[in-house]
Amino acid sequence: MVGGSENDDVLKVSPDADEAELMLHGQAEIWRLMFAFADSMALKCALELHIPDIIHSHGHGQPITLSQIATCIDSPSPSPDIAYLSRIMRFLVHAKIFTAAASPGGGETLYGLTPASKWLLHDGELSLAPMILMENHPSLTAPWHGLAACVKEGGIAFKKAHGHKIWDFASENPEFNNIFNDAMACTAKISIKAVIAAYKDGFGGIGTLVDVGGGTGGAVAEVVKAYPHIKGVNFDLPHVIAAAPAYDGVSHVVGDMFASIPYADAIFMKLILHGWNDEDCIKILKNCRKAIPEKTGKLIIVDLVIRLDDNDPFDKTRIVFDLVMMAHSSNGKERTEVEWKKLLEEGGFPRYKIIKIPAVEMIIEAYPM
Repeated sequence: MVGGSENDDVLKVSPDADEAELMLHGQAEIWRLMFAFADSMALKCALELHIPDIIHSHGHGQPITLSQIATCIDSPSPSPDIAYLSRIMRFLVHAKIFTAAASPGGGETLYGLTPASKWLLHDGELSLAPMILMENHPSLTAPWHGLAACVKEGGIAFKKAHGHKIWDFASENPEFNNIFNDAMACTAKISIKAVIAAYKDGFGGIGTLVDVGGGTGGAVAEVVKAYPHIKGVNFDLPHVIAAAPAYDGVSHVVGDMFASIPYADAIFMKLILHGWNDEDCIKILKNCRKAIPEKTGKLIIVDLVIRLDDNDPFDKTRIVFDLVMMAHSSNGKERTEVEWKKLLEEGGFPRYKIIKIPAVEMIIEAYPM
């Protein structure tokens, strides 16, 4: 028989299911996947209305009513549409983004935050809100419609949609560049906290650390804050560095990682190599190899490693990220450990080890000898 609660992502099918039951399961799965985009659109809606922030601030973390949420929504209309809002909230409650419970005395339903919605607070110390807004921006949803064309013809989906690769597009569109930088900064803050907690003594013997493709510098700034003896260098393209704030112990350097990389005791790269094909990654790795001491230098990569049998909470997300790279990057991809090993060897790093951290990424520590 076909079973499972209505909150399950996928209906479960018993081993003795007959053909009709299997077909019913297949139909249900196709309907679910067909409308999977509704999950991210509903999240985007909640963020644009600031619903998580309203519950957090107005209720001081305690559940509040739909009417209270509505009165706090910034809207040109004096009375937001409660019926629409209630349907959005019903969907997000079902998705376990918010809680819903009857108020004492049988009054209005009370809506509260969950561990998931606490990641949606705009001003939260750790927030994925900027990343959600970026990934659902029209400029980034458009390339997804070109995946079939990429299979048939090759090429880059983002360039097919916009006439430019994503980095050139960002340099020419300040609004998108700001959205992109905010998204990268929020994910950097999340992953760097996990890196610092898990890597422990990994930064101990480093005097100078260059963050290649470090964005606006938030990641290397956190490392320097935790390890004040380190001299941090944030290395990125001109239009990125132009928006970078000042940080204690960090210098911003403009450059191109395909040309050369500033010399340092260690190189740090977070979510850089997954954005490029193998040939480009090898070029970057060889430049990293030239920039560090042969005997004592090391490369610290924070990136995704696909392990299909790992069964951790980020397994599916890593597979999804591979399609994100197809849609948004210049022929980038997510890699298995075997693929990483080959890439590192060809780039001049024959020795490596992988360290799991409580994040979607893992640490790949690589050495030139």
